[in-house]
Amino acid sequence: MSVNTERYENAAARYFEAWNATEPEALKKAVAAAWTADGGYTDPLADVRGHDGIAAVIAAAHEQFPGFFFRPLGAVDGHHDTARFGWELVSEADGSAPVAGFDVVTLDDEGRIRQVLGFLDRVPAGA
Repeated sequence: MSVNTERYENAAARYFEAWNATEPEALKKAVAAAWTADGGYTDPLADVRGHDGIAAVIAAAHEQFPGFFFRPLGAVDGHHDTARFGWELVSEADGSAPVAGFDVVTLDDEGRIRQVLGFLDRVPAGA
């Protein structure tokens, strides 16, 4: 692991703050704090650029899974301007985690996300 561990952990913390924001204004602020203005997010279900597109993907996830939150799985790892980390989507009601994956992020010089490449490892049927 790189000596810049704190940089990667801070970026991941801002990322999870954005993914866990449910109020529109809080979501807007969290996305702006985590991503560059032209930042992108790509996973098997989405490919968007810019704060509005990213916020829309996050809002859609909360609509599909109300009462769930995202939490990190394991440590954040990184080198140069790239970090990776696992995550899961957890039910507040019963603690089940039907969705899990990992993301690879590219950071700018200030530690904000330029691009996310997301991978889904566990997805419920029909989701």
